[in-house]
This record gives sequence, C-alpha cells and structure tokens, in this order.
Amino acid sequence: MLASSLLFIPGSTASAADALSSTALSGPSGVVALSASLGVVLFSILSVVVVLRARRRAERDNAALRLRLADLRSAADRAEALVDVDDQRLVAWSGAGEAPLVMGRLPEICGAPVDRSNFLAFGTWLPPASASRLDAAIERLRGRGETFTLALDTRSGTVVEVTGRTSAGRAVARFRDLTGDRLTLAELESRHRRLSLEVGAMRALFEAADMPAWIRNRDGRLEWVNAAFARAVEAPDPEDAAERGAELLDTAGRQAIIRAHAAGPFFSGRLPIVVAGARRAFDVVDVVSEAGSAGIAVDVTELETLQSTMRRLVEFHARTLDQLATAVAIFGADRRLRSYNAAFRSLFGLDDAFLAAMPDESAVLDAMRAGRRLPEQADFKSWRKELLAAYQSVDTREHWWHLPDGQTLRVLSNPHPQGGMTWIYENVTERLDLESRYNALIQVQGETLDHLSEGVVVFGSDGRLRLNNPAFAEIWQLGADFLADRPHVGEIVRACRRFHDQPADWANLTADVIGVGDRRAARSGRMERRDGHMLDYATIPLPNGQTMVTFVDVSDSVRVARALTEKNEALEAADGLKNAFIQHVSYELRSPLTNIIGFTQLLSDDGVGPLNDKQREYTGYILSSSGALLAIVNDILDLATVDAGIIALELGDVDVAATISAATEGVRDRLVESRIRLETSIAPDIGSFVGDEKRVRQILYNLLSNAVGFSPTDSRVVLTAKRNGAAVEFTVADEGPGISPEFIRQVFDRFESRTSGAARGGAGLGLAIVKSFVELHGGTVAIDSEEGRGTTVTVRLPTRPATMAEAAE
Repeated sequence: MLASSLLFIPGSTASAADALSSTALSGPSGVVALSASLGVVLFSILSVVVVLRARRRAERDNAALRLRLADLRSAADRAEALVDVDDQRLVAWSGAGEAPLVMGRLPEICGAPVDRSNFLAFGTWLPPASASRLDAAIERLRGRGETFTLALDTRSGTVVEVTGRTSAGRAVARFRDLTGDRLTLAELESRHRRLSLEVGAMRALFEAADMPAWIRNRDGRLEWVNAAFARAVEAPDPEDAAERGAELLDTAGRQAIIRAHAAGPFFSGRLPIVVAGARRAFDVVDVVSEAGSAGIAVDVTELETLQSTMRRLVEFHARTLDQLATAVAIFGADRRLRSYNAAFRSLFGLDDAFLAAMPDESAVLDAMRAGRRLPEQADFKSWRKELLAAYQSVDTREHWWHLPDGQTLRVLSNPHPQGGMTWIYENVTERLDLESRYNALIQVQGETLDHLSEGVVVFGSDGRLRLNNPAFAEIWQLGADFLADRPHVGEIVRACRRFHDQPADWANLTADVIGVGDRRAARSGRMERRDGHMLDYATIPLPNGQTMVTFVDVSDSVRVARALTEKNEALEAADGLKNAFIQHVSYELRSPLTNIIGFTQLLSDDGVGPLNDKQREYTGYILSSSGALLAIVNDILDLATVDAGIIALELGDVDVAATISAATEGVRDRLVESRIRLETSIAPDIGSFVGDEKRVRQILYNLLSNAVGFSPTDSRVVLTAKRNGAAVEFTVADEGPGISPEFIRQVFDRFESRTSGAARGGAGLGLAIVKSFVELHGGTVAIDSEEGRGTTVTVRLPTRPATMAEAAE
C-alpha cells in the first residue's frame, strides 16, 4: 500500500501542480480545489499507514490463535483418550437435529453393540421394560435437565448403570457395567423395586377386591384393612377401621385362628360372620409371617346355599334315576363314580358295597369284565383306553356293546362341561329284535322278490301291474320302459304270446287276475314255450283284490331230473358190479390161494417126502408170493367192506403190550432177512384201552411192514406206545430214504406206492387201510418225513371211542 501510495503521489503532485496552476489562474475557486486535493492525498497516506499497522496486529493474533488451537486439540485428545475406555460409554446430545457424540466401549458380556447406531437403539440390547425406562429418563434429561441414575437389566443377564447429567449445555449419559458391590447393590435395588411394585399391585388388588382383607402386627392389632373390610364392619373408611381396631371376626373365630397358628402358620376354614346385621358364611385364610399376619375372607354364603340346593337336586335326580329302566352312571372329573341308579346296578350285577366305595371307572370296567358283562375283546387294555378317551372329547359318543349272553347295549358317553362323564346304558336287545323282524318282513316283501329266480308279478284290482321283479322281465323278455308304464294284464298277455300261444292258459290267468267272483282260488299249471323252456305258473289271490302270479323256469330241473335218473341207474349198476366183484374175489380168489398155500406147506413138510434144496427154495418162493397175494386180497376186501359200510368194530379191552407183540411177530422173518433191528418202547402205565384188537393189530402190522419195506439193511425201526391225555399214541419211525414233499400228501391214497432206492414199492394199500381203521376208531393218523432223514407215522386212538366215524375215502 505504501508503494502504491508512493507511486500515486507523483501523479497526484503533478495533478495538484496542474490544479494549482489552473486555480491560480482561476482565482478563489482554484484555491479550494487545491485544498481538497491536498486533503485526499493526506487521507490516502493515513489509510495506508492504518492498514499496515492492522495487518501486523492480525498476523500476531493469528499466530497466538494457532498456538491456542494446538493446545486445545492436545487437551481434547487427552480427554478423549481418558473417556474412550472399555468399562464405560458416554453419549452426549448437543441440540436438536445434531447427532449425539458416542465415546467409549462396554464389555462384551453386557451384550451392548459396538456400532454407534445399534447402541443407541436401546431396545435391541435391553429388555422392553428397561429400554422404556431409559428412553423416558433421557427424554426428561434433554427436555428439562432432570438428572437420573438407573440400574438396568440387559438381555444378556447383566446389569448396566446409566447416569444422566447436564454439562456445558449438553445432556450426557454415562453407561457403565456393574460388578462387585455395586452390582450387588444394583440387584438389591432392582429386587426392591420389583417387590415394591408387586406389593403395590397386590395392595391395589386387595383394595379393589370385594373380599375383606387385613394385616396385623406382631401384637395382633390391625395395621391395614381394605375398603371391603371397612364396609363389612360399617366403618367410614379403612383408616378409621384400622385405627379403631374394628374386628370382622368374632371372638370364637379369632380364637380358632390363634389355635391353628399354634400348630402351623396357615389357617383355612369356613367361619360365620355377621355383616350388616346378617349372618353370612365366609371362607377365611390367615397366614402368619415374621412381621405379623395377613388374612382374607371370601363370602361363600351363596355358594353354600347353592351347594345345599345342589345336594337336594342331586338326591332328587338320584331318586328319579332309580325309577328309570335305563342304566345311568355318573363319573366325576377324577373318573370316580359319583352317582348311579338301580338299573345300572341290576344290569351289570355289581355289589352295593363296591359301588358305595365310589370306585374309579377302570375298577368298574374290570368288575363288569369279571362278571362277563362287557363285550369280548382280544386286547382289553387297548379297548378300555379307547373307551375312556371319551373324557378328552367334547361331543357325545355312541358305542354298541354285544354282550356274551346275547344282549345288546347302546352306550352313550356324555361329557360334563366341568369335567366328568355321564354314561347311559340302554338295553336295546328287544328293540333290535323287533327291528330285525320288521326289516326281515320288508325284505321279504321287497328286496327278496328282486333276488328270486322265479318271476313274480302283482296285479291290482283294476288289472294293472303293481309290482314285478327282474326275473319276470327276464323270463318273458319285457322291457323296463314297458313295465314302468304299469300296463294292463291284457297288454302283458299280448306281449307274452310270442313265446307261448295257448289261449286257454292265458284266458285262465286273465280270469284269475280280473275275476270278480266271490270266491277266488289259487291256480297252477305248466307252460311249454316255443323255445323249449318249461314254465310252472301259479296265481295266488291277495287282499284288497290284488293277485300275484309267479313263473318258474323248470327247464333245468326237468333236465337235471332226467340226468339224475340216468345217473342213479348207473350207480345202481356200479354198486351191483362192486358187490359182484367182492363176491368173486372172496370166493374165486381166496379159495384157490388158500389151497395153494395149504398144499405148498404140505409139500414143505418132510413127512410127505424129502425135497432137495432147489425144490425147498421154490416152495419157499411159492409160500411168500402166495402170502403176499393173500394179504393184498385181504386188504382189498377190507377196504371194500369199509366203503360198503358193512364193517363193524368188535370193541373190547385191547392189551397194548400183547397187541404190539403180536404185530411184531408177523414181521419178524422180514426183520431177520433184511437185518433190521426193531426197538420197542412201551410206557409202563400204558395198560389197555377200548377198541377192536384185531384192527389195532392190523394197523400196527401195516405200519411195521411199511417201515421194514422201506428201511435199508442194518438200520433200525422204532415202535413207541404211550398215553397222551385221553388217547393212546403209537409212533413208528424208520431210517429209510424218507418221502418227498410232493408225494407225502398222497401216501394215504389207495394204490399209491413208489420205489425208493433198493426198496420196491408194494400195492399201496397198507397206509390206506391204516387210515380207514384209525378213523373207524375215531382217531387220527399223521406222517412226518424228510428226504434222507427217515419217516415217522403217529397214530392216536381214543381210549374210549364215543362214536365210530365212517372211514374217509
């Protein structure tokens, strides 16, 4: 500025000189102009000087301010370092619209978020109650400057202390995790606050309750009563009643409470109390504590009246139920019997003493089951569980019980709204019987007709069709639409004449339907149609002028009758042939065999004459072959006599041991020849039984022969006899090749025999005879065999046969 001024001065001086010169030339006005110019110059110089001095002063102030700012920044850094610690967190609010300042951190155990925005959302890490208290306190701090100190529970289960203060126009809240004594104190304060709130809530509840309540000190004097107590003792207010010591209970009631407290801290009982001049019943509860006692009284006068009324009503209902024929039982919510009528006791035959003990329903069901008054169940526990599930239902359930004695009960389970169940047992046996008869009658008149093979048609008194079944339409091939129009009998006759055109038959049938004679009689006849079918018809007069006509197709019956006649003739011829066969076998076969055997035995006798070894061998062959043939013939004859039904058992005492000995004697030669051991096991107590000894011996002989015939050399056959209950059991086991599964079911069939290994099959009659004779005795025969393991045959004969069954084919 100084330089500028200096540069400006020469020009100004020149201008001033010019001005002076011009002024001097112009007179006084020039002097004035010169003076103004000099003033401007001087002002400019002074301004430059002032500006220079102000600039130097501003530079000095800026330097000082920079030093001050550095000092303040250093102090702020130190303060922030002190505040930003791990055990507390500060939040400062400056003014509306400004974001709060958040410094410091809380331990992770508090569950407080580290993020600033999440931390200020107090509801995310504080319970709703704590968050609401904190928000309200901060709002008062920021709005009215009210300080606060709160101990708040966190969602993680810890306690945080929050202190609110104002500082330098700011609202500051400090959050600090509490530990040690401070935590204990905070917890005590929190508990005290909760207890105070609970006590306040309870006192408010008792104040509003319509039940007299009181608190006494250790001396037994009243310290506090509620409004209901004051009204009961006719006091103007609770304070007056407590101050005067107005007692609600009389002396006897207070003495009863004192005696009860001597035995225990709790008293509960029903006491009479005079309220407003009226005697009422109250249920009183009084509890002793260290500070005194507290009590409450509940007016139960109406309840007692209702209970008395209910008892009378229950007694009336019980007397009413006893007059009912339907059995009724009422169970309480605990499933114990509460009430029943005489019909229930009589229906199930339960003892009065048992019912008077009020048993539970499971015990009642067990008693019913023991008396066979419940339906038979394969799984009684599951059935009972399903039945008692009615207690969890809100709707009435229906059950049907079919008792073992033939009775049928309709059982209804009706649940009580307050718990419990009413069971109604309705004996519907007679009703079901009547319904069954009625339904049977309806079915006979309706549905039965539809399932008859006979054609049935009913005509009204006007000759029109009233009823018909499908068989009638099928026999005469009439359409459903034609019959649905209820045609007249004349129309039906015209439609049927295409199969049978005999005027006399139709005239008689029409006359029976529309006849108006006083006496109407039934008529029957037979029609032979053009298609070869034979129909038997009948007209039956019905009440109200109606007539029923039936048509039966007997074509098959006629053919079957003819076929049966022919078959009967064939059977008679076959029976005659069988009898002739038996006769021929008996006389034409057995007689020669007997002669052959007799003469062969005679030839084998050395008394007739000596035989060489070859001849003796041949005679032995003749004897063995003739004996085998004679056995086959005897077996055939035995089976034939069984089939003919002419065989009869000669019952008597059968000595089991002797019979077994006789049977084994018959196969002894074969045992020696085949080198087979026979082992017998006879029970000591086997004794004897009733049967045909000859047939039993024959049964055992055939079983042994069969076992020996299929046993390999050097094996054994085991015969066992023992008693098994009311039967004698014979078992024959061999060590032969066994029987294949596909053949074992055919072993008792006649003429079924198979070769197994070196053993040659016989005629296949032995086991068939065994089965026939065992069944004649009323016994059973079973076979157990496995290939390669041998065969075991078991025969069971009753010790005293009641009846003789006919042998099975």
